[in-house]
Amino acid sequence: MPRMTPSEAFVETMRAHGVTDIFGIMGSAFLDAMDIFEPAGIRFIPVVHEQGAAHMADGYSRVSGRQGVCIGQNGPGISNCVTAIAAAFWAHSPVVIVTPESGTMGMGLGGFQECNQLPMFQEFTKYQAHLNNPARMAELTGRCFDRALSEMGPTQLNIPRDLFYGDIDVEIPQPSHLDRGPGGEKTLDEAAELLSLAEFPVIVSGGGVVNADAMDDCRMLAERLGSPVVNSYLHNDSFPASHPLWCGPLGYQGSKAAMKLIAKADVVLALGTRLGPFGTLPQHGLDYWPERARIIQVDADHKMLGLVRKVSVGICGDAGAAAKSLLHRLQGRTLVCDATRENRAAKIRMEKEAWETELNDWIHEQDDYSLESIERAGKGYLHPRQVLRELERAIPEHAMVSTDIGNINSIANSYLSFEEPRSFFAAMSFGNCGYAFPTIIGAKVAAPDRPAISYAGDGAWGMSMGETMTCVREDIPVTVIVFNNGQWGAEKKNQVDFYGRRFVAGELKNPSFAGIARAMGAEGITVDRLEDVGPALTGAVDAQMNDGKTTIIEVMCTQELGDPFRRDALSKPVRYLNKYKDYV
Repeated sequence: MPRMTPSEAFVETMRAHGVTDIFGIMGSAFLDAMDIFEPAGIRFIPVVHEQGAAHMADGYSRVSGRQGVCIGQNGPGISNCVTAIAAAFWAHSPVVIVTPESGTMGMGLGGFQECNQLPMFQEFTKYQAHLNNPARMAELTGRCFDRALSEMGPTQLNIPRDLFYGDIDVEIPQPSHLDRGPGGEKTLDEAAELLSLAEFPVIVSGGGVVNADAMDDCRMLAERLGSPVVNSYLHNDSFPASHPLWCGPLGYQGSKAAMKLIAKADVVLALGTRLGPFGTLPQHGLDYWPERARIIQVDADHKMLGLVRKVSVGICGDAGAAAKSLLHRLQGRTLVCDATRENRAAKIRMEKEAWETELNDWIHEQDDYSLESIERAGKGYLHPRQVLRELERAIPEHAMVSTDIGNINSIANSYLSFEEPRSFFAAMSFGNCGYAFPTIIGAKVAAPDRPAISYAGDGAWGMSMGETMTCVREDIPVTVIVFNNGQWGAEKKNQVDFYGRRFVAGELKNPSFAGIARAMGAEGITVDRLEDVGPALTGAVDAQMNDGKTTIIEVMCTQELGDPFRRDALSKPVRYLNKYKDYV
């Protein structure tokens, strides 16, 4: 076995796994390894904040399908990453977070930047490795990278800072790739039998379809069944939107067409989705989930089968392999749904056309609940839904889009559709603000030939806009749409509906975000006319792809509020103390 330092073993193992980019902020805890990143062919991308680094690693992995890597200084640098690793966990992203730790001789003494770094990540990682001996550096590094892919989620490699040094005899382990199968023969047979007897089958195409690169497998199975295909929540890139069987996303601010069609289902094939509660909740006044339908659920994680929704058949397998196997089992068979194929196709067309017409005309929310909102309307600022429609029309082919959390960004779920997988990135179930911008930066690093566009509200933008400097310094051009409506809209809606329009902490007095962008070295554009929205995006993407320019487009919006974002535990207020009696 060759002799090398632990730092060399660490770097050589990452190279064996194809690592070319690492996101983070430099720190003394890992300087010895960082010193040899460049000669090893690894680009270290310094960011503004470590949360941004972990989000970038998430975006990188979601586009490439490979491990995204982030690192930072022990203690505060590492603790800054927790939120973003949680988002990666719920997105099933194979992110490896390397966490240098206090030296072995100082642990437990309360030294500078010392903390126990394993517990803070244990809920949001699939595997954690703590280096207890420098001779195990290559072994544990390789295992973290293997587990990130096999477990479909973040892993943590915790390295005491003094264990980068010394000399060891080591063999660099080669990557181990898991070959996933379609599931058990018995459950596949049962699922095929249910589908063959279905009168109105519907497929829910989820993130597992994207991760398995199985869009074509899902498409061929849907064509055999003649079934509507709906996207699971925030996986709008799991089925080609131009296909006549595509019906749009379920869940919050999803497609009414998708909801009305799945409500008719007698058999639902949930392909590569855990059927999360936020993705099947009532919306637009529709309680659409077909409670009497037989559910077939396919998920690579057996713990997800039947967890949220009762299932008739649970298949633990790869979404693509399972779709192939089911299609093979259905070939040559007479299906009950064959007799109603044309009628079903007509219903799909009718519901999709009705939904598109409704979206075109949907500007009915009123913006008259505060002086600020009246002033904005008087200035001719733009209705958010009109802006989203214009952006939808201007998004170029092959584009990647990330959306942040919040009112306008969530409404964007109704307007975003894609032709290819690995194109749409959202914060998923963790729902943290400040997600979208750093994530699209990581996506751009992984796919520099694709247009990269990010949506953010003004509140979320305040959390992440510093990474504009990362784009400029590191030559990573992206395009950002900032919806400036001067408020935290998602929570403000609850103050309208429950708290007598008493607005506390919901108003934002914003500076010129376009001006700040220019001060950081990027392009900055302010848009306050509807006819300028599309051309602004087209011009910014052209500058991104041809001139390497990052552009921040600040769109001045009115303050309309859509459906409430979440209302668990909310109720009309009750006040017992006299001084609060008027606050009901």
